[in-house]
Amino acid sequence: MAHVTFEQVTKRFGDYVAVNNLNLNIEDGEFLVFVGPSGCGKTTCLRLLAGLESITQGQICIGDRQVNELPPKDRDIAMVFQSYALYPHMSVFENMAFSLELQGKSRSEIKQRVYGAAQQLGIEKLLKRKPKELSGGQRQRVAVGRAIVREPAVFLMDEPLSNLDAKLRVQARKEISKLHEELKTTFIYVTHDQVEAMTMGDRIVVMKDGILQQVDTPTNLYNNPINMFVAGFIGSPAMNFFEVEKVVQEGKAYLQLGQNLISLEQYLPQLTTEIGGLASGEALRGLGKAEAQSDRHLTLGIRPENIYHPQYLPPEIQGLNIRAEVNLIEMMGSELIVYLETPDGAEFVARLDPRATVTSGESLDLLFDAQRLYLFDREMETVI
Repeated sequence: MAHVTFEQVTKRFGDYVAVNNLNLNIEDGEFLVFVGPSGCGKTTCLRLLAGLESITQGQICIGDRQVNELPPKDRDIAMVFQSYALYPHMSVFENMAFSLELQGKSRSEIKQRVYGAAQQLGIEKLLKRKPKELSGGQRQRVAVGRAIVREPAVFLMDEPLSNLDAKLRVQARKEISKLHEELKTTFIYVTHDQVEAMTMGDRIVVMKDGILQQVDTPTNLYNNPINMFVAGFIGSPAMNFFEVEKVVQEGKAYLQLGQNLISLEQYLPQLTTEIGGLASGEALRGLGKAEAQSDRHLTLGIRPENIYHPQYLPPEIQGLNIRAEVNLIEMMGSELIVYLETPDGAEFVARLDPRATVTSGESLDLLFDAQRLYLFDREMETVI
């Protein structure tokens, strides 16, 4: 086992910066997940750590060793690829044993390790088969088993579940998480699927355009995103965003959302708790002084699960009434996903109680949970 450190790591391909000044500490035995859209640099980070790409600048350490110049075979890592990369002419046993044979391990040790990993993954009956005789889920287990037998200090996994169907992905997520608990080894996992990231990772690294946006636990990323990108990426369906303006009426500050006014003074305690940026009444009242901050454009955010049908509003929820027209309904069984549009043209999504009676084309008075509002600077896209 080993901790991993990225220190000011940058990777350029010509003029393109794939990873930009990455600083990150990964604890010994941690399950860390890199997540982000395609092209954000997450796989490049994994390949830099594995030694499959050279670093343009900075350094990477595994344990106390700097590994910038070490070849992949000397870095004490094992990698599971998206394509599984199994040798088609070899049996499952031979695929799993191949790296151990290259290391010169004895036949008895190879057999012991392969059979041990196969039993752990429930594939001992498949050892004589060729990859073409296996299902996608079985190939995925073989690829993981091939990594396990090496007993590496760090496991690297590059979207290993993307080729599986939805049901198998859920099962495989559970198996990999259980494997991490048993091995207690450092796991670094790359995915574009934020559901995988939220359910598997001890911590999550959110990347965009080669830049680390935020690294934190799944709970903190969900509850305390530092900017609009993280807020919109974590959570499914994604957070709703509304452009709002500051207005002052009778000396009180409001956010205007279409035809609705949201009293900042009334919801100051909730906003302060949720977004941590409006620390005092004076700071809040400052938002209402157009002459002091006339150039400040704001965006209001709320997650679909924090929007309620009035018939099924929990008693502890303080709701803001928002009227909207229903455009589309998706019945998911345990929830109702409803796509709506306000009279001024703002579109948003609500995740409602499945018992709610909703029909396409009707106008609804929905309730936004006032304690779960987020406020962002529209230009900087940072949380306030």
